[in-house]
Amino acid sequence: MTAATYQYVDLPDASVVTTRALLTARENIADTVAARAMMCIHGGAGFGKTLAVNTRLRELEPGEDVRKITFRARPTACAVRYELFTALDLAGEPPRHPSEFDRLLKTALAERPRTFLVDEAQRLNGEAFEYFRYLWDEPSTRLAIIFVGGEGCHTVLRREPMLSSRIFIWQHFTRLTPSEVLDVIPLFHPVWADADPEDIAFADSHAAHGNFRAWAQLTAHTRTALARTVRPRVDQELLRWAFSRLA
Repeated sequence: MTAATYQYVDLPDASVVTTRALLTARENIADTVAARAMMCIHGGAGFGKTLAVNTRLRELEPGEDVRKITFRARPTACAVRYELFTALDLAGEPPRHPSEFDRLLKTALAERPRTFLVDEAQRLNGEAFEYFRYLWDEPSTRLAIIFVGGEGCHTVLRREPMLSSRIFIWQHFTRLTPSEVLDVIPLFHPVWADADPEDIAFADSHAAHGNFRAWAQLTAHTRTALARTVRPRVDQELLRWAFSRLA
């Protein structure tokens, strides 16, 4: 389901670091899967949601049957059916009639416990969310569903009381605080391991702003700058060059 490590860019020597949000997500996902419940992880882009979820779900494999689903904007219930048909590796042709399709999916989902990771869930509309609730409510299915998405995911879910009342755990991912940055970034990649804390704080305040995706981008450019200048460690002049490559 997931690669051995998940990073936004191909960044050699990068490590998955255990932020408070990641540790909380590990517990929340484990509890949700054990309860065969639904949860929602939401927050801004680049805050580490997908990395945290992929890391934890990979730890649960192969004992847990995990299927990842990603939709384009505003899928209909029909589109959800077809994506589930593909994600479950069902044989044959998809049924033409909705009722027949529903029976097929319910039968397949009743075979054994499964976990669905629904990524980019902010793209779903009420109809799509309602279809997931419909399948989850079926007594014979043993589903855990993890919705992961931007802030819009939380907003859309809250508009659907039949579904939002069934969400077992809500977790909001936010930016790293300045103190978290100083704690975790030296562990994230060797280029920061011996960097002056003032230079790390400088990089965060001018470019990364507590956003892990931005830190990954900045680290890739900083790594390139170190290799080209043959400097032994990060400094603010080198960081300014890296900043010039970022929007």
